[in-house]
Amino acid sequence: MPRDPLIGIVGKPSSGKSTTLNSLTDAVAAVGAFPFTTIEPNRATGYLQVDCACSRVGKQDLCKPNYGWCTNGKRHIPIMLLDVAGLVPGAHSGRGLGNKFLDDLRHADALIHVVDVSGTTDAEGKNTRGYDPINDIEWLQDEIRLWIEGNLKKRWGSIVRRHTATKSSIVDTLQGQFGGYGSHAPMIQRALDRISSLPPLEAWDNAWITEVVKSFMMEKFPTVLGLNKIDHPDADKNVSKIMLKYPDTKAVLTSAITEVFLRKLKKQGFIHYEEGTEFVDTYEDDPDNLKELDEKLLNRIENIRDLVLYRFGSTGVVQVLQAATDILGLIPVYTVRNIQTYTGGNGTNVFRDCFLVKKGTTVGKVSRFIMGTEVTIAAIETVGGVRVSEDSIVEPGKNDILSFKLAPKSNV
Repeated sequence: MPRDPLIGIVGKPSSGKSTTLNSLTDAVAAVGAFPFTTIEPNRATGYLQVDCACSRVGKQDLCKPNYGWCTNGKRHIPIMLLDVAGLVPGAHSGRGLGNKFLDDLRHADALIHVVDVSGTTDAEGKNTRGYDPINDIEWLQDEIRLWIEGNLKKRWGSIVRRHTATKSSIVDTLQGQFGGYGSHAPMIQRALDRISSLPPLEAWDNAWITEVVKSFMMEKFPTVLGLNKIDHPDADKNVSKIMLKYPDTKAVLTSAITEVFLRKLKKQGFIHYEEGTEFVDTYEDDPDNLKELDEKLLNRIENIRDLVLYRFGSTGVVQVLQAATDILGLIPVYTVRNIQTYTGGNGTNVFRDCFLVKKGTTVGKVSRFIMGTEVTIAAIETVGGVRVSEDSIVEPGKNDILSFKLAPKSNV
């Protein structure tokens, strides 16, 4: 990607969006400075958990990332999150903080839609009973669609006239309209390819415009559903309804409040907790290193084990961020100075730097993304000192550990 990927977190008030954001951005270990040049007020740094390359070569003890951290071969990579605020029905017409919400949204590469599956909050986040959370999924998509459609239809007459006069391709014409949302020509082409029997642009009526916008949204705003509050008694039936209605949409079951609670106890030294798993140890398991919990907290831990961890395998918070990067096709690439030792040049620490790039990116594009265009690269090597060409493809476990040899600067 030409810039750091950005994951938007959206959801109505009281859905658990803020709790999800807090759990994803709460670094349990001490971490280094941000790798990002600027962080706007509505942006935060989350941490994506992946299996680190250090575990492949048995150097877990020497892995000390420049950014994020690595524990026992589990690497936590910084990734930018966007807190999209003001999401209520009618946002496209400016209701609530609608204008800000939609303006923020256009910067996101993918969305995590936090959905309250307990059915205890209505569309505006007010307390209720028996609410159908499917409504939340539908109106979120409708708000985005109506926003894009509204902007398109306001200028449709002039768009068609210009398209016809210049004999432009549909892709070029739409790129002129969708560029403000961060689109690019291949993205628009994929959206058009998904639609069968698409007529010429000048013959599109409102139904065709809607079809095109919906297909564009699938490319521009791929969405993961974070089905939150799974420990509520009504959650099961609502989760089943959502899965049946949206079989092609990635959904992850989550309990964000449980994740925040467990991380807090871990920080305070009451429990050992491995994020993304079902494993929680208390004083009874490790009396030498953990503080003793009172009876009330012990009972809460037991309820969490029964209702969330043992039943679902985890709180789902780690997995929901992994799912968002999966739909973007992002994989980690490790750049090292010494391809034999995997060090950064000085010292013994390995795999200091790691970047997220799209699966299938060429090695040459990775080198230009990381090193810039001002330097001349003489050779690129991967594991074992094997040279790879710039046209080679980066894939998980293949060409994802790279060392760049720079050509000497000319004195001319």
